[in-house]
Amino acid sequence: MSGTATELATLGGGCFWCLDAVYRDLNGVSKVVSGYSGGHVENPSYEEVCGKKTGHAEVVQITFDPTVISYADLLRVFFTIHDPTTKDRQGADVGPQYRSIILTHSPKQAQVAGEVMAEVTANRIWDAPLVTEVEKLERFWPGEAEHQDYFARTPWSGYCRVVIAPKVAKFRKSYADRLKRPAA
Repeated sequence: MSGTATELATLGGGCFWCLDAVYRDLNGVSKVVSGYSGGHVENPSYEEVCGKKTGHAEVVQITFDPTVISYADLLRVFFTIHDPTTKDRQGADVGPQYRSIILTHSPKQAQVAGEVMAEVTANRIWDAPLVTEVEKLERFWPGEAEHQDYFARTPWSGYCRVVIAPKVAKFRKSYADRLKRPAA
């Protein structure tokens, strides 16, 4: 990463483990934290969020260098690694905590989110209309330690092998030119 200032992006697109695994691989991303946002309960637990009464979505907060990867490109990746056309659902994961949501950190991010969503719609990347919510970030609550970097820590688990690994493999193939390079 260069010496420039970093920015934050906060995105929810289903289980945060999937987004976490993808964004950690992107060149220009220095940190990914799984957590909760978009709801009304302070400092929620995973169990509370899964109980569907907190209003929170499972999200990732991404620290990135905008001179290496733009916010728009982070969103373009976002719209290819989850289904933004299903309300409160990603595959077998169902509930408001799995909704497609972009939580913006500035008016500029809100503008870019609208522009990228219009681009995705115009390019007909999905057969159905986008249901992705765009809201101003009010508060981000980091998730528990066991939810951080879950895919790398537990690649043998059933969910990782069946759900996350295929998404990561597809992402790596589609965005090979954007992946972090191994240290020499």
